[in-house]
Amino acid sequence: MSHHLFLLSPSDTPIYSLTHYSTKLPQSTSSSLSSNLPTWSTSAFAGTLTALSGASSATQSHHVQGGSVRMGGGQDRHVIQMIANASLDVIEDVMRKESAMYMKSVDKFNEWTVSAFITPGNMKFILLHETKNDDGIRSFFHDVWELYLKTMLNPFHTAHSPIRSIVFDTRVRASAKKYL
Repeated sequence: MSHHLFLLSPSDTPIYSLTHYSTKLPQSTSSSLSSNLPTWSTSAFAGTLTALSGASSATQSHHVQGGSVRMGGGQDRHVIQMIANASLDVIEDVMRKESAMYMKSVDKFNEWTVSAFITPGNMKFILLHETKNDDGIRSFFHDVWELYLKTMLNPFHTAHSPIRSIVFDTRVRASAKKYL
């Protein structure tokens, strides 16, 4: 099971991203989108749906402590980025209606749920996840926000520029391991 975090500047420029593979096993396997297609369908559209749903025959295994996690079709990096990018419009619509910083489950694409956290400076923290863990995700966003603020207070870091700090990355990963 994996979680994908994206930090976006107010102009929607990515400044940090993280992919975290949890050692927890997924509770249930959802049926793929392609299984709902008729068997006679051989169109390119059906192939696209198959690729987006994660039903690709080419799968890989990512090893983590205590086991391995299946990766393939639907979890490719470009598909994850497409889901996060497509959810920006929904996030901005919710931002206009609500004043809350934490927005749980603002969008859903196949097995991926999109949660967001908007800072007072209009930074967007977007998390793609497969399981429901509202309290853990909220705590994770608060930790990442605190780490982001500490990074912005560094006089040698330029605001809204990519974060390449090893300390920031290590602490975000530790927070992800703790809460996700």
